Amino acid sequence: MKKKLLFIYNAHAGKGRIRNKLVDILEIFARNNFDVTVSPTLGHGEATKVAEERSGEFDLLVCSGGDGTLDEVVTGVIKSGCQVPIGYIPSGSTNDYGNSLGLPKNMPAAAKIAVGSQICKCDVGQLEDIIFVYVAAFGAFTEVSYATPQEIKNMLGHVAYIIEGMKKLHTIRAYHMKVRANGETIEDDFIYGMVTNSVSIGGFKNNTSANVVLDDGLFEVTLIKNPKNPIELQNIIASLLIAEFDSKYMYAFKAAEITFEAESEIPWTVDGEFGGKRKCVKIVNHKQAISIKVNRKKIFKLMEQEKIQQNYSLLGRDMVD
Repeated sequence: MKKKLLFIYNAHAGKGRIRNKLVDILEIFARNNFDVTVSPTLGHGEATKVAEERSGEFDLLVCSGGDGTLDEVVTGVIKSGCQVPIGYIPSGSTNDYGNSLGLPKNMPAAAKIAVGSQICKCDVGQLEDIIFVYVAAFGAFTEVSYATPQEIKNMLGHVAYIIEGMKKLHTIRAYHMKVRANGETIEDDFIYGMVTNSVSIGGFKNNTSANVVLDDGLFEVTLIKNPKNPIELQNIIASLLIAEFDSKYMYAFKAAEITFEAESEIPWTVDGEFGGKRKCVKIVNHKQAISIKVNRKKIFKLMEQEKIQQNYSLLGRDMVD
């Protein structure tokens, strides 16, 4: 008997590349004994609605689009309470989470992995009532991901984020915050902070913390202190570009749960979308909450490459992973 597959795709992601590969993808599904139901998204939030309402009817849910599409599908599956595995065919401009999963850019090749037998039980984050897959962030440049027009993203890919970010250098402001994690508290002024579960952010690899593991129940947290002068800002940017976490300018550590308390409301971005303005935020890691189809050999090789020796410290003391 044929298995049932729900295919949700965003036809507009990444210059609409999937349109030229759609027949090939559907043929791969059919050749692997799947009865396919196709559901193109028609607007923001529709992938979540479809996944939540229909996940229980299918043996496999496959989505294609950018990380935003995957985020919506994961949110829908989590809300449905079903344990249906998810296949992902990246077709967006940046595809951070696809990079972290080691999925190929070739869509038919990714489709073959999506109907394969190998899975990774990945962690999922939650910022208050918002589910996220790979990043929650505040501060400098975070609005770029959701404020940059889709047309510019399609034309320039991750270069769009650099261009838009450079335009906003003069607007950088610091936020005084108390940050609690692992039984300790940091109080400082920060221009940027991110809570991630990805080896790639904004299309750049190695700009999160080292030793990224997607199923360990821990986030990689990076908090950048307020620079005292333009030279310090340049040093911070240089450190991020080469993934060197200098404790003079930033904190980097792992945590399963983290809370932020600010003096005023701060805008957050969650998986590239606006996450609201919030004064107090609690972020929780749901360990191995979803099952995603992967090439396990590829993903383990990728994570092994990320295992650089690095000590994570908070308040100047080593933290145990």
